[in-house]
Amino acid sequence: MSIDTLPRAVRRSQHLPPGRRWRSRLDVKVMPYTLVSPYFILFAAFGLFPLAFTLYYSLYDYDLAGTTKWTGLGNYAKLLADEDFWNAVVNTVGMFLLATIPQLLLALFLANALNKRFRLRLAIRMSVLLPLVTSVVAVAVVFTQLFARDWGLVNWILSWFGVDAINWRAERVPSWLAIATMVDWRWTGYNAIIFLAGMQTIPRDLYEAAAIDGASRRRQFWQITLPMLRPTMIFVVLNSTIGGLTLFSEPTTFYNGNVDGGSQGQFQTVAMFVVKQGFREFDYGYAAAAAWLLFLLILIGALINFLFVRRIGGTK
Repeated sequence: MSIDTLPRAVRRSQHLPPGRRWRSRLDVKVMPYTLVSPYFILFAAFGLFPLAFTLYYSLYDYDLAGTTKWTGLGNYAKLLADEDFWNAVVNTVGMFLLATIPQLLLALFLANALNKRFRLRLAIRMSVLLPLVTSVVAVAVVFTQLFARDWGLVNWILSWFGVDAINWRAERVPSWLAIATMVDWRWTGYNAIIFLAGMQTIPRDLYEAAAIDGASRRRQFWQITLPMLRPTMIFVVLNSTIGGLTLFSEPTTFYNGNVDGGSQGQFQTVAMFVVKQGFREFDYGYAAAAAWLLFLLILIGALINFLFVRRIGGTK
């Protein structure tokens, strides 16, 4: 290889003394990894270690007193036969579907509306993030009043159409709808801003050429915006899947901070089940096994959504 084809830093090091040449090469090869090492160190400390620790104790009968007894896959077998766990899985998947599908559709169309030229664009775009910075407790207080059985605004509006008062906390599907509304109110604007950022990276020349060819705005949206937005959609869908299947704050605050998820567990999620088993029942091994099954559920949900979004984007 000719010296002229080497990188400039390497060519410059050829004229240095041996000691400085070695330090120069070390600087070029090692320094990039040194600069990014804090992330990997933190990830190993707060990501990989908790995963390994949880997996280890999921194989033991581990209680508050520190007593450990090897059970192997016993905790997992017990979980698969636990009706309360499967009730939490059904609740989690149900609320995830009720919240995520409308949320992403609303976010997509909201982003498309925000992508147009109009007055006070910056202020309106920033305003859609206000629900995200609102305290979860404040959101829960407001929505608890809105969905109150006797004096709630939602039941009052429904009474105009002859609908009897609904006890939103006591019934399964109504409680799912109430919690899904809370989730959508908080996160739709956040996802809309991400979609908007993806839309602004699409070259305007494509829309101009399509307009010259006579394509309507609706056809431009389906034929240009959606296919070009596929990488952003994959990110948003995967992020929403993780957030939806680990739902904890909204259903917990909806029931006054209680992790039981209602009198009969009608809206208890898997994350709430894990916290209940670990910090109320003090069965840490059982809670660790439930956490790993939740991790498996997230992987399955993320894979299904990833394949679905790829097909929407036109990739087989």
